[in-house]
Amino acid sequence: MDNLAPLTLGVTLLCCVLGVLGLHAYTSGKAQREALVDRLTSTGQIDKGPQRRFRGLDRRLRRTKTGKRIELKLAATGLDVTPGEYLVYVLAGVAALWLIAASVLASFFGPLAGLAGVWSANTFLNWHRAKRTEAFISQLPEISRVLANATQAGLSLRTSIAMAADELEAPAGEELRIVADQLGVGRTLDDALDELAARLPSRELVVLVATLILSNRAGGQVVSSLRNLTVTLEERKETRREVRTQLSQINATAYAVPAIGVGAMLLVNSIMPGALDRMTGSFIGQTVVIISLGLYAVGFIGIRRISKIDI
Repeated sequence: MDNLAPLTLGVTLLCCVLGVLGLHAYTSGKAQREALVDRLTSTGQIDKGPQRRFRGLDRRLRRTKTGKRIELKLAATGLDVTPGEYLVYVLAGVAALWLIAASVLASFFGPLAGLAGVWSANTFLNWHRAKRTEAFISQLPEISRVLANATQAGLSLRTSIAMAADELEAPAGEELRIVADQLGVGRTLDDALDELAARLPSRELVVLVATLILSNRAGGQVVSSLRNLTVTLEERKETRREVRTQLSQINATAYAVPAIGVGAMLLVNSIMPGALDRMTGSFIGQTVVIISLGLYAVGFIGIRRISKIDI
């Protein structure tokens, strides 16, 4: 009992010393890291890039499965946004839509607008990914032509990919630059190309990747394979353009149908102020609204399914 006070004092001093040593190690390590980043940035070996927001949230989000899926989608879209920034922007947009719908229409439409905001955010990523994939597909004939010319000149396939990354514009140049960087750090050609095909899924890219991998493994005639593939990709490109033109009216109808429904609902509420609030004040009215919105969603999905043609 008499030794308790000195023991407590000794443990407290030891904890203070360890805390000071830990703080010193943390600050010195952080200073060394910043000095290394500044040195590499000044020599042009790395690009420091813009200062990111919500870095703590971004680090925690990347450790989760949801964060990894968001990161994969953002990488496929090519957007300069981190998963943490995307999550904060989505939550802010959902909150804004919730408040606007609840104040303009009725409180019942607040949660529905929030769900619509989450769906819209995911749809935006899918649309941007599809748009980038389409742009990449349109450049595939040029990619095959550049790789064939470089291979015919005696360059290896790895060097040809790096040269094509420098010559081609985005998104093909950016994606091939990622493949070239992965090859530069020791990844195999099969893994790098398979990851490219998973990032931008399309039949044309799968054919190109399979051609390059098989030619690299078997040591076949890469030049002749790429020449034939270039002609095929050009023909598929023209076919896709014709089909897209023929289906443009159907796609516009798919978006016009739900827009007309929402516009009619706003028109009724403007003619008879408070009509939506009174209608959704009962269980029957809420059920009818949900069924109506469900029918509009079914119509939208049905029209999109009918107009979807795989080429």
